Amino acid sequence: MLRLLCLCGLAGVLVAGLMSPTAIVAGLLSNRVSNATATVSAGLVGGAMPLVTTITDRDGTPIAYLFDQYRLPLTYHEISPAMIAAIVSVEDRRFYQDQGVDWQATVRAALHDVSGGGVLQGASTITEQYVKNYLINVVDRNDKAAQEQEQADTVSRKLREAKMGVQVSRVMPKNAVLTDYLDVVEFTGNIYGVTAAAHAYFDTTPDRLTVPQAALLAGMVNNPTLYDPYAHPAQALARRNVVIDAMVSDKALSAPDAATAKAAPLGILPGGPQVPSGTCVSAAPDAGFFCQYAVSYLEQAGFSADQIDGGGYVIKTTMDPTISQTVKAAVDTNVPTAQSGVANTFAVIAPGKGAHDVLAMVANRDYGSGAAPGEAATNIVADVSNVFGAGSSFKIFTTAAALEQGKVGLDTQLPDPSNSCFTPPNANRYTPCYRVRNDGLGYPNPISLRDALATSPNVAFVGLERQVGMPAVLQMAQRLGLRHTLAANDAGGMPNPQAADSRYSEPQSRYFQNYLSFTLGDSPVSPLEMANVSATLMSDGVWCPPNPILSVTDGQGAQVPVTRQPCQQVVAPALAHTLMAGLSQDTVSGTSAAAAHSAGWSHPGIGKTGTTEQSEGVAFVGGVDHYAVSSMVFADGRQPQELCPGPPVHLGSCGNGAFGGTVAAPPYFHAFNTILAGQPDVPLPPPDPAYLQANPHGPIVPYVIGQPADAATQTLQQAGYPVTTIPLDSAAPAGQVVGQTPQGTGTTGTTVTVYVSTGVLPTPQRPPPIAGGAPASTSPSAPGG
Repeated sequence: MLRLLCLCGLAGVLVAGLMSPTAIVAGLLSNRVSNATATVSAGLVGGAMPLVTTITDRDGTPIAYLFDQYRLPLTYHEISPAMIAAIVSVEDRRFYQDQGVDWQATVRAALHDVSGGGVLQGASTITEQYVKNYLINVVDRNDKAAQEQEQADTVSRKLREAKMGVQVSRVMPKNAVLTDYLDVVEFTGNIYGVTAAAHAYFDTTPDRLTVPQAALLAGMVNNPTLYDPYAHPAQALARRNVVIDAMVSDKALSAPDAATAKAAPLGILPGGPQVPSGTCVSAAPDAGFFCQYAVSYLEQAGFSADQIDGGGYVIKTTMDPTISQTVKAAVDTNVPTAQSGVANTFAVIAPGKGAHDVLAMVANRDYGSGAAPGEAATNIVADVSNVFGAGSSFKIFTTAAALEQGKVGLDTQLPDPSNSCFTPPNANRYTPCYRVRNDGLGYPNPISLRDALATSPNVAFVGLERQVGMPAVLQMAQRLGLRHTLAANDAGGMPNPQAADSRYSEPQSRYFQNYLSFTLGDSPVSPLEMANVSATLMSDGVWCPPNPILSVTDGQGAQVPVTRQPCQQVVAPALAHTLMAGLSQDTVSGTSAAAAHSAGWSHPGIGKTGTTEQSEGVAFVGGVDHYAVSSMVFADGRQPQELCPGPPVHLGSCGNGAFGGTVAAPPYFHAFNTILAGQPDVPLPPPDPAYLQANPHGPIVPYVIGQPADAATQTLQQAGYPVTTIPLDSAAPAGQVVGQTPQGTGTTGTTVTVYVSTGVLPTPQRPPPIAGGAPASTSPSAPGG
């Protein structure tokens, strides 16, 4: 009896529906579908769908494509007449006459289901199929349970699609619905939309699809797996011909033309559909690490991974392809890509007071997660990846802190016995002294700071570090550029407060407060951040974050804002110039002079080499003209050993081992001899006379980064510095100072700007969709074509 009543009710609805389709929407559909349908329906209008994001170099040449769904933009005018005819003929020949729903089929399906029928009956209109595919491929693409419900053979699912179809048909023109339908449907191989399918299967564009090609794609929509032309060519061919016959029945194609089309082969590209990787792994060997850094930079700026992979952005990076390829060739020559256990990273940054643009990030390793030799799955250029350290290049921080305090000048004589034992900070009577020796004989005692920077005696610098104090040295390292490095623990990872060992529980900024070995560079470090240290000195003491992004534009060509950290004056220009003068002798008479002479190097620049105690990590940090660089060679295998000079550089037991000057510096000289060929030299600034001898340079502005804004303001004002507060969007706790300028020496009365975190990192919004189809692609070229 109950079933009979249901059948009678549905029959009544059918009659009402035939008289007025809106009656179904107002009655049965409204009762069976949740109110959330209206919200989803609004999103359907204009079809804001995941699109391929293109990453380019600074010249606009694509280096990678990022996506979860390989979909390229489409407008109605970019669809060939053959494609339109094929899809309408086979899927919904009354498409241009219906109101989004086939009422007879819908009610017939409902009656069938209520009467105890098996599988839900009734064909969907193109509008309903658009709704269904939009829900599955867009709204719930990351929710498998919801996707299963949207494909279930139930009346409620059918009614929901019908209601939404009516809503869509009221506000979207037919051509817009058809365009977005052809943009959202799935093919095989992670291919979505007819534009991507045209490129992937035929290496063509949707406006050029022929009848056989269009019929094949229209046929696949019904069941992409069954009609996959690579996996099931016979079924795909038969289905294609069914579509062609439907076009004849619909008078969209003549019988003779249909016969010709059916006689044509499938015509697909050999070897499978052409679909790019969809990650930075697909980038060229000189661009993979750069691509990955650009992605992580945007994520830290508030972009979600879903936005980046589906936003259809064009991300123009700062990567210079000529420089990148040149330094990649240099490191590959120095350490072959497949060399076991040895990594050679190289970073290049353009100094500047308004930005520190990253120009190259390469390694002998290639960015990838495969089993092939020579691939690295993590960003060994940007991450705190050199766990053995940059050696004596860290003496830059001790020198800068000592110069700022006025304890020494460039010509100050430093005590330099061949060995010594220093009392660590915060020592008690049970604390052993820290014994240090110089690496080799022949160092003068005393030695000038200028000569010490060139020849790098350990004893002189540990003594200077003890005099200056660890807090000042560590703070200087952070100010000049080691932000992520000092936030990592002494193993190069994130600190784990639960760990019993302070090497793992504390950030380096705290751990090394009691260890004088810091100036000898025995701690994990980011190669990119060390290049940025040079960039800070070469920018008159202005620190800027290492920036990989020139611009981000959306699918309509509009600029998408990127939250950036502001540049800050972290040391006085006079200090930066003087320290650069001290570093200018490394390639002339210092630890890299022999390699420079061998390479025919004659350009004025700065440099500092480093070698760890066991030669497991070596470095050259410096710069020339308008380029700041770091080259690091370190053991990266599971069984690290001493590095031995090449060619090729290798692991082993070779006596004295490798040095920064003999192994890390040569790629720099070879690469930049090529890059600078024919260019006039850029002279270095002279040292400031006030910094040649030990002299006080005035008060030092209190360092307040990390403090609450109120406490920081009070500290600065009590020291005689007026304060200007600027809110800065940041993920740091709200109210915390995340930047200040100036830092270092500064006359009292100088206004100090402090940047205070809002505690919120805004997520960039995608542009509103355009009714009538997605905008045309702004990417330089379609991937996979």
